[in-house]
Amino acid sequence: MHIRRSPEEIAANRARYEEHQKKGLEFAPKALPGKSVKPAPAIAADRIIHREVIPGGWHWTTRVKTGETLRVALDEGLSTVSLVAWSAADPSERLNLPDTVKVQWTTALAMGRVIFSDMGKVMFSITGDSCGTHDCLMGGSTAASNARKYAGANGASLRNTRDNFVLAATKAGLDKRDIPAALALFAPVRVDAEGRFSWVADMVSAGDYVELRAEMDMTVAFSNCPHPLDPSPVYAPSPVTITRIAASLPAADDLCRTATAEAVRGFENNALAAL
Repeated sequence: MHIRRSPEEIAANRARYEEHQKKGLEFAPKALPGKSVKPAPAIAADRIIHREVIPGGWHWTTRVKTGETLRVALDEGLSTVSLVAWSAADPSERLNLPDTVKVQWTTALAMGRVIFSDMGKVMFSITGDSCGTHDCLMGGSTAASNARKYAGANGASLRNTRDNFVLAATKAGLDKRDIPAALALFAPVRVDAEGRFSWVADMVSAGDYVELRAEMDMTVAFSNCPHPLDPSPVYAPSPVTITRIAASLPAADDLCRTATAEAVRGFENNALAAL
């Protein structure tokens, strides 16, 4: 049933939201760190657990342990790589982008922010980021979106993020119903005042990278397919390099753990679950 709300009720709800937002932002640091430097710093050979290059159109799944970092890098040109994740201890716990956005009062996920699960725990901390432009609103491509972009039926036959994640979930013993909304890295999507999505291409460039520190043991799936808003008429995603880096202990004043009251509570939930 659709409930029509009066202008007064809508205004009251907005005022209540803005008051909660104000209180949340008052706790946050005045400024998050700027973008990470390029090129990406070298990783000592003895800290590299595994390095994988995902060809354009393909997917890859890996297990990560708490404290390890995944560096996702555009070493060979532009591409958008999407990811989903499940707790290794309980796969019913999974990535939750609506909560990630809601509790941090922003869709701008960049260094210093965290990514939440649907059980109020932190799955990833963003510890490095050279571009700060990732899409947590639209999700990845589908056969239908490919068909619209790349000449109908021929486009529909190209690999897409939704089908890649179905394959990844199946290999992990899960079902397509277990696939959460995907985070699209290196996707310069912006929303205007009218709520329309746009693609701002100059916000991302070859050599960009993001580093995600695992805050629990997880299964993580990646898909290297063009974003639905990518204006290029050619299906030609570049290979993406993912490096799994050995765990290290975060500092006591680690920004990701202290930036917002919600992040603090999320890490408290992680600690309680580990008892």
